[in-house]
Amino acid sequence: MKRRRFLHVLAAAMAFPARADTLWRGRAFGADLVIQTDGPAPMRAILSEIAAIEAAFSLMADSELTRLNARGQAPGSARMRAVLAQAAQVHAATGAAFDPTVQPLWQALAQGGDGRVARGRIGFDRLRIGRDIRLAPGQALTLNGIAQGHAADRIRAICAAQGLRHALIDMGEFAAIGGAFRLGIEDPQTGLLGWRSLTGGAMATSSPAALSLPGGSHILGPRGEVPLWSTVTVQGPEAAICDAASTAFVLMPEPAIRKAAAALGLWSVLLVDAAGDLREIALT
Repeated sequence: MKRRRFLHVLAAAMAFPARADTLWRGRAFGADLVIQTDGPAPMRAILSEIAAIEAAFSLMADSELTRLNARGQAPGSARMRAVLAQAAQVHAATGAAFDPTVQPLWQALAQGGDGRVARGRIGFDRLRIGRDIRLAPGQALTLNGIAQGHAADRIRAICAAQGLRHALIDMGEFAAIGGAFRLGIEDPQTGLLGWRSLTGGAMATSSPAALSLPGGSHILGPRGEVPLWSTVTVQGPEAAICDAASTAFVLMPEPAIRKAAAALGLWSVLLVDAAGDLREIALT
């Protein structure tokens, strides 16, 4: 699973009560992972969890997800079902702007096709979850828009179970214990726009300019929507929900974003338009 964006929310830990006792850097999901804590981090448990998440959601290797896509049906692990339930929550709140069944369209465009056939296969509401998980004919899923957030949430939970009082997990999406942490908001075209404080909770950012496909952005509108914002940054309790919401909000007008953010229990949304102007939707 490669990070779907090259945009960075520039992280700088600001408010550890003392020096950070652990600063770990590594790789996960084809991208950099940084974990900063105020005590010894349980790295064996964290690395085991990362391996389990990659085994569930990777599109770049044999995984539970690639087997589901190939066969169209699978029992579905508890982890897969939990992430699909979160995806369904964001799908409903965003009026279907977040739709993991865009994977065939992504593949078609990446290979230089026009995507007309693939677009007709989109529809997360056609997914059936019962005894088995069943895709509609021709469908395939990508969970790259939520799985990294899920991973950040899971690593945070492991750190919390260890008794850590301050931790910042950075894997493109951020999850925090304690804080405050000072995070810089950067747009690929405009540059650094400002700083935000994160105490607990999570933050995720999406930008359509971070990666391009033939004919447009990597953030694909399931009904042909085009990006309306240069960058969207979302803060809320869970990194998985922030991750998925930031992707969808790129495609949505401000009034719809405000309604969806409230429905998802988010804390704030920062929107950067094409001119580089920033506006904030504060919900708490």
